[in-house]
Amino acid sequence: MTDRDASPSSHFADLAAVAARLILGGLFVYMGLAKALHPVEFLKLVRQYDLVQNHVVLNAIAAMLPWFEVVCGVLLISGIAVRGTALTMFAMLVPFTLAVANRAWHIHALQSIPLCAVKFDCGCGAGEVLICRKILENSVLMLFAIWLAVKPSHRFCTRFHL
Repeated sequence: MTDRDASPSSHFADLAAVAARLILGGLFVYMGLAKALHPVEFLKLVRQYDLVQNHVVLNAIAAMLPWFEVVCGVLLISGIAVRGTALTMFAMLVPFTLAVANRAWHIHALQSIPLCAVKFDCGCGAGEVLICRKILENSVLMLFAIWLAVKPSHRFCTRFHL
């Protein structure tokens, strides 16, 4: 089948996939660089989640995770290993979103404020955010990632699989 034989809905889906790749990839590059350029501040934010006690592991997370996010973002933008990169991004977004929600729930319970009024720097690179908005944003990004991973078309990709 040639490009002329493809339906308009197929063209729209392909363009939507490119838009999703650019949005998701661009956000990962931006957020990764925001953290990578300020590793000490990122380390302090990671420490606040109290998920890891070992200082070597904490330092490794603060040093490597931002650059890993940047690489994943560049891969997605360039259309290389789209399925694997999208699944990797999904795998990073799920535990991060759960950790943010858990921390927000504890702040909500301790301070007796409405859950959607909870605001803190979650470590994503965007500064202080309203947590309900952050969870909604991450949910949309997770949907983009899953859709890119299962979307059958490989058009406009440099290399869909590695």
